[in-house]
Amino acid sequence: MANRRFEMFHYRQVIHRMRMGESDRAIAKTKLMGRLKCGHVRAVAEKSGWLGDVPLPDDDELAAAFETEQIPNPTRQSLRRPYEQQIQQWTEEGVCWSTIHEALVNQFGFGGSYSSVRRLAQKLKKQHPHATCILDFAPGEAAQVDFGKGPTITDAFTGEVILTWIFVMTLCFSRHMYAEIVPNQKVETWLACHRRAFEHFNGNGNGVTHC
Repeated sequence: MANRRFEMFHYRQVIHRMRMGESDRAIAKTKLMGRLKCGHVRAVAEKSGWLGDVPLPDDDELAAAFETEQIPNPTRQSLRRPYEQQIQQWTEEGVCWSTIHEALVNQFGFGGSYSSVRRLAQKLKKQHPHATCILDFAPGEAAQVDFGKGPTITDAFTGEVILTWIFVMTLCFSRHMYAEIVPNQKVETWLACHRRAFEHFNGNGNGVTHC
């Protein structure tokens, strides 16, 4: 469900940028999605009347429109041949996906989105599993936390471009997840995110009770 909300959020941001007059090339540079996919989204948006002076569509409207159109992801196909081997090597070396995407952009001029790199890396990881040590945790014993790159948001009123990050806490036993979009990675933000995550899981700083 969380992945679906993020995907619909990206569609809405792209449509908003189109309404502001941005070209597919300019939108692709924000890394929200690739240029070719932007063209498909623009076609659906025009067909649905979303580029005029109307409220932005909600998640259900977006999902219905794009599932009906079955918009392809050409970036995913373009990744397979020129970059698959390199992505597989970096994935096996433990390089995080955001760093892989940045390296592809800087070293090879890659124009695709981070999500397309993540999807292919996940698929390659499943195709080439490695023997691992199974970590077994008791309920409430541990949680995993991290920051990931979030979407670039444009304030609809001021036009300000805001960079964001996503704080994620995952309980090791149940795999229940808490995620929050934040504007920075400062220590006070990091600590506040922990507090809100513990509150979300009905726990406290000494351990979580909803596991």
